Amino acid sequence: MNIPLLINGADSPAASGRTYDRFDPFTERLASRASAAGLEDVAAAVEAASTAFAAWSKTGPTQRRALLTKAAEIMESKAGEFTRLMMEETGATAPWAGFNVMLAANILREAGAMTTQIAGEIIPSDKPGALAMGVRQAVGVCLAIAPWNAPVILATRAIAMPIACGNTVVLKASEQCPGTHRLIATAMTEAGLPAGVINVITNAPENAAEIVAALVAHPAVRRVNFTGSTKVGRIIAKLAAEHLKPALLELGGKAPLVVLDDADIDGAVNAAVFGAFLHQGQICMSTERIIVHQAIADEFAAKLAARAAQLPAGDPRGHVVLGSLISLDAAKKMEALISDAEAKGAKLVAGGKRTGTVVEATLLDHVTREMRIYSEESFGPVKPIIRVADEEEAIRVANDTEYGLSAAVFSRNVQRAMAVAARIESGICHINGPTVHDEAQMPFGGVKGSGYGRFGGKAAIAEFTDLRWITIEDAAQHYPF
Repeated sequence: MNIPLLINGADSPAASGRTYDRFDPFTERLASRASAAGLEDVAAAVEAASTAFAAWSKTGPTQRRALLTKAAEIMESKAGEFTRLMMEETGATAPWAGFNVMLAANILREAGAMTTQIAGEIIPSDKPGALAMGVRQAVGVCLAIAPWNAPVILATRAIAMPIACGNTVVLKASEQCPGTHRLIATAMTEAGLPAGVINVITNAPENAAEIVAALVAHPAVRRVNFTGSTKVGRIIAKLAAEHLKPALLELGGKAPLVVLDDADIDGAVNAAVFGAFLHQGQICMSTERIIVHQAIADEFAAKLAARAAQLPAGDPRGHVVLGSLISLDAAKKMEALISDAEAKGAKLVAGGKRTGTVVEATLLDHVTREMRIYSEESFGPVKPIIRVADEEEAIRVANDTEYGLSAAVFSRNVQRAMAVAARIESGICHINGPTVHDEAQMPFGGVKGSGYGRFGGKAAIAEFTDLRWITIEDAAQHYPF
């Protein structure tokens, strides 16, 4: 299928006429052919958004809510099309695609609900007769840069709250899933979103750096939000800083699941299986380190390995839990991580085999700090079990990472778990639940190398509005001179 740009409400080829191809990582067949935008297209998209801002920012909250709610319904009606595109462009399974559409529709509804929550306050003033207010206002054009791994969720999240707050957006789609990201905008425009409120740029991979730099630098762009790797996030942060533009960054993760000696072992195993292997481990919140108290480690590891060994992997169109990784390079990285860990003393207790871009659910026990899998974000279905002597060591290991997005703690003593959670350096922590969990209304984001700022619910209002101090004063007031 051919994927056009969306500029000022109209489908448009790139000004140069160039396109690029995205291939199915599992079948290697053509998945989509997308317009390869250039700098001329970037300027047109931002200018369209800037022009549309004047009217959209004055649109009432009820109308904005109605359009976002209708877009959610249209998005759900396109679940089949989203599923096909996600399978073909990213190797995802049908259940993962269906979950993406469900949560993304909820994100649109939650954003719609927030249109009447963009509230200010009356602030007491020392000046007699003055009415002082803190007022939140839309900022202008917001640049949204979304990844491929949870494409419907994360691209929708990148645009929903900016639009709800009265801003206009330019979505830079991922090179790995241009069709999936473009379909989100189709749902928005079919709902009646005015021309220019959402614009979509697709680009060839080799042009990504210059396209992003031009988008961030454009004077009309006032906010940047990016979800992706920490490596690229640092580049985005520098670009935004050079232009004094606030950026919301949700980056990589190395989520710890801490299993204390008094944990419900079966419950922890269930959470670890889900958190480690959902979508082949290609989620920013994926359980990346399973940290287990040595007193229960043998039983826990045996049960987890047995469960992992039962997970079917293969063609994402079949009845499997694990489908294709995003690329052959990603799959080969899994082999490298396994080889490195085994060479340094780790024990392979489940999985370990690769067939093309499909890698089995894999567990490495007795992992130590010298192994790559201890510190590197695998972003795949190869997971380490790290044994610790006590609670203090568990906390130290959990924090022994550059990342800080999600975490989990398992203990039957909730007060103890709360105390441990308070000491883990992460933006998100779940007690007796998996590291992978998301709801549209929750404040979502990380600390340290996992970025800064928060998506979701009321927390996101501050990211996409300016807080202004406005006073109404007595024109006849007295001045000292």
